[in-house]
Amino acid sequence: MERSLAFPALIELARDLGQQADFREILRLVAHHAVQSSGADLALILMLNPQTRETVRTVFRDGTPIEQKEYRIIHIHVGGWIVNNGTRFLSQDLRRDRRFAAGLFDAVPVRSVAGVPLISEGLIIGALIVLYKTPPSAVSPEMVDSLENLAAVVTPFLRNAQHIKPFFEAALPEGSILLKYRTTGLFGRSPRFVELLRAIEAATRTDARVLLIGKTGTGKELVARAIHHFSARAGGPFLAVDCGALAPTLLESELFGHARGAFTGAHVERQGLFLQANGGTMFMDEINNLPLEMQAKLLRVLEEQELRPVGSDRMASFDVRVIASSSVPLKQLVDDRRFREDLFYRLHVYPIYVPDLGERPEDIAILAHHFLAQHAAPQSKTVAAFQEELVDFMRWRSWEGNVRELENFVLRLVALTPESASVLSTEYFPDDLKAELHEFREQRSRLRVSKPLKEQVNEFEAQTVRKTLEACGWNQSEAARQLGTSEKNIRYKIEKLNIARPTPE
Repeated sequence: MERSLAFPALIELARDLGQQADFREILRLVAHHAVQSSGADLALILMLNPQTRETVRTVFRDGTPIEQKEYRIIHIHVGGWIVNNGTRFLSQDLRRDRRFAAGLFDAVPVRSVAGVPLISEGLIIGALIVLYKTPPSAVSPEMVDSLENLAAVVTPFLRNAQHIKPFFEAALPEGSILLKYRTTGLFGRSPRFVELLRAIEAATRTDARVLLIGKTGTGKELVARAIHHFSARAGGPFLAVDCGALAPTLLESELFGHARGAFTGAHVERQGLFLQANGGTMFMDEINNLPLEMQAKLLRVLEEQELRPVGSDRMASFDVRVIASSSVPLKQLVDDRRFREDLFYRLHVYPIYVPDLGERPEDIAILAHHFLAQHAAPQSKTVAAFQEELVDFMRWRSWEGNVRELENFVLRLVALTPESASVLSTEYFPDDLKAELHEFREQRSRLRVSKPLKEQVNEFEAQTVRKTLEACGWNQSEAARQLGTSEKNIRYKIEKLNIARPTPE
């Protein structure tokens, strides 16, 4: 499917970039739009400091930074070619490209590459490159045309960012941003969590539509509330609607309202959520569940900023910021023709990826203690701490339901613990979790057997990789993302640690 970034989406991106001064956030937005509009696997941005001519490179996947080492060679050689020649670059098969030495890219998990220079006032200040892991012929000259259009729009903002702030200077110190967002229920300290907070902080400074991307249970509504709370719309209402919880026949009336007598049972006129949220923020959770017919109506409403209640002949204007979320990649639904592409680009103005718990394991204990303090008092429990073994178990366990499942787990243990207990322990585990606790204890016991340290580490590493692969249905790419490493490294670990996928019986 040929992709391009539609003109209205470019205008909205430019409007949003104009409100940002944080260099990292500008890079993230540009890279994310480049990936989505080109259908690439990765986007690489090479920037030249206009004063020192030093380079800054950043590689993004789905709007989140990834390990850069294996792509350094592309940054050096392909980025260097674009900067030196000052023109566009297209290679259907990088490994066979005669512009470079034979074998130069054999170890890089990339096949097709396209890139364009970033030119401001006749000066090349960097390059925008998209990378494809798919076989040759993944890119076309028309797609590179679209990439040039994107570069033309974003380059002035990248140049301005270099003048406004030093490279990678944060808007808030890490400690300050962690304390600030604790007040909204967002707890953690891992690198991925801090990245999320910085994206939220940048989103509060703009009025653009936000698209939250992440698995179920990761706390997307908390993120939406935090954006609203610290934005200029904080004085207005915040309303949330689960697009998958309402019947399609009721959804239009719920969102847009209805006139009296519009349908059977409509005894009074009803104001819809968009008008109720006027001056504030509307959070549309799981927008991927919207029927196609409703998508068309929502698109028109967002474009015109006015709506017509069901059964009414009058239009009503409104001023609402929309924050949408999806646990399913909307771009994939667009490719499958289950989500309108024009609506996707209306929503995909300010994308923010919300990491799952497997990507921020350092935060598990912090979140668990928060939930313990939150749920103990209402149940008249004095428990205020966790047994050490229980903390280790929570860090070991895979939380498919993410933060929501962890909270339910802590809440359940609090309910099962006697009022006199001061420590939450494994003594009061429910029966359905005792098998997991037994497995955890067996694995930990095996690690404690007197073996060479390297052997113990390898066993633990093999168990971790195998458990993650099983949870991901043996999808190596997804397992690599959850473990915060590269797919190439996962393949290496599988071979080194003799990890075999079970043969179906």
